[in-house]
Amino acid sequence: MEFQPFASGVADAATSGTAKSAAGVDWDLSVFFNSPLDPRIDDALKECAVRVDAFEATYRGALKVSGGPSVELLLTALRESENLQSTLVQISAYSSLLYAADTTKDSHRSLVQRVEEAMTALRNKMLFFDLEWLEVADADAERLIQHPSLANYSHYLRSERRFKPHALSEPEEKLMNDMNMTGISAWQKLFTEVTSSLRYKVEKDGEVKELNQGQVLALLRDPDRELRRRAFDSLYSTLQSNGQVLSFIYDTRFQDHLVSNRLRHYTDPMAPRHLANEIDGAAVKAMMTAVERNYPLAQRYFKMKSKLMGLPGLELFDQYAPLFDAKESYSYDAARGVILRALQRFSPEFETIAARFYNENWIDADPRTGKRGGAFCAGIAPEVHPYILCSFNDDMRDVMTVAHELGHGIHFYLSAQQSLFNYYMSLPVAETASVFSEMLVFDDLLTQLADPRKRLALICGKLEDSFATVFRQTVLTRFEEAVYAARANGRLSAEAIGKIWIEANAPYYGDAVQLTKGYEWGWSYIPHFINTPFYCYAYSFGELLVLALYGKYRREGQPFVPKYRALLESGGSLSPRDQMAAIGIDIHDAAFWQVGFDELERLVVEAEKLAQNA
Repeated sequence: MEFQPFASGVADAATSGTAKSAAGVDWDLSVFFNSPLDPRIDDALKECAVRVDAFEATYRGALKVSGGPSVELLLTALRESENLQSTLVQISAYSSLLYAADTTKDSHRSLVQRVEEAMTALRNKMLFFDLEWLEVADADAERLIQHPSLANYSHYLRSERRFKPHALSEPEEKLMNDMNMTGISAWQKLFTEVTSSLRYKVEKDGEVKELNQGQVLALLRDPDRELRRRAFDSLYSTLQSNGQVLSFIYDTRFQDHLVSNRLRHYTDPMAPRHLANEIDGAAVKAMMTAVERNYPLAQRYFKMKSKLMGLPGLELFDQYAPLFDAKESYSYDAARGVILRALQRFSPEFETIAARFYNENWIDADPRTGKRGGAFCAGIAPEVHPYILCSFNDDMRDVMTVAHELGHGIHFYLSAQQSLFNYYMSLPVAETASVFSEMLVFDDLLTQLADPRKRLALICGKLEDSFATVFRQTVLTRFEEAVYAARANGRLSAEAIGKIWIEANAPYYGDAVQLTKGYEWGWSYIPHFINTPFYCYAYSFGELLVLALYGKYRREGQPFVPKYRALLESGGSLSPRDQMAAIGIDIHDAAFWQVGFDELERLVVEAEKLAQNA
């Protein structure tokens, strides 16, 4: 029964590196330890080792008895395991958060490695308990699951057993864990350190500037088309110059996943993710098919945008360009006001929760060099508040990124009423609160704007973000499907991966956006491919789910709020199917997924009307 701090967020959150209103805004991690050299870290690890030994001495063999364990024994063991796991995840969280905030410090790297090695050893000792639970006869297990005294653990105990066909023996599981430290875990660290250290040279304002990845990505949203082109060329030429290392990391990740699947008897590379997400492949297939059926909606929008920009057609570096050469700027404090106002209008409680993130230093927003790319919210354990990492550089996209992560933060905060084993929500549902928070901020901003051109620019920005979440994340998932199928036949070169990448993107962009040369390297900096295979469909799932939920909110008003709060409070205590059924949604119904696209089309139609007079 193993847990890691859960981080969910935005892969491509970008920073411009020019504005500095968030300079010095970092989080306070003193709730854990004082520094990476704090001797209490070793003391805590030693104490955990003693507790793990005691747990093993008490419970090894206790579940493998005729008729299964007693209710009292299982309940006591689960509570002890939760308590112990909570301590372990807090130690792990501290090292991970330090490392994410600055990947360049040797003390941070050393601590991450040391903690990971200790965690692996301790969890290997507790592994027997997971495996013994899987060995309990189905009828005996079901009797325990349905016992009233174990009601708090019923979903957890049942969901654990879904992995029964794919579990290995205890020695094999331990070996897999040990090998991961010098295997895929090491490759993941290498990927993070390589991509965090890359510098991109771009000529701007008459001088060549050396930018990090977030800063060069931000330039793809600059009003100056030639600057966008130069940033695009620099991004992908720099990635290509590091292509030998990056492609080898990716190829190794693909093969590692295939080998693991073979050893665990999975027949589909996506199957482990479906099981982890507690969602079946049929629901994912229905959702992705609905997405692809609506590609023409995105292409319709891109063609409208090319006309607004006076271009015969868009190139990839134009798709996120601001309209009317107008870029809205927000300081960190101004963004705080915008976000809290929107949340307050929805629910004063949500505003109060979000304010704590600002007031109590739960956010690291300084766009410092060496920081991990992207943005995330880390939910750690019910006893510890969540933390947010982002890089804020004073533009509208940064406002939405913080709103997104605060949505995650509110979700974790509310689900803290659950015990640890029910605390972490599944990935598809995990994106619900984050995207809903963005929608609240978007609608609030829209009500403040009377200028039709500014309204159009805001709507277009929202559509582009939604397209990136719904359509692009489905493209990324189709790429993963294709690349794993190809890797089953042998090692993949960078050229082969690039070809698959372009083929996956082409149906989305169609004839509306030119796939500019260099984009064949577009796969090479996306961390989800390395860290969490097939994560990306959860974004599409979550966005469409939220669009449908937000439609319900617009129709119902305040009576919707307690139902939505109850959904967030449930954490991971129910499957996504049961959570959605509780609010009247069938995730297998193709018509449900179309509701989300109807909401997007509503915005496209409004943009087209405003564009006529722009």
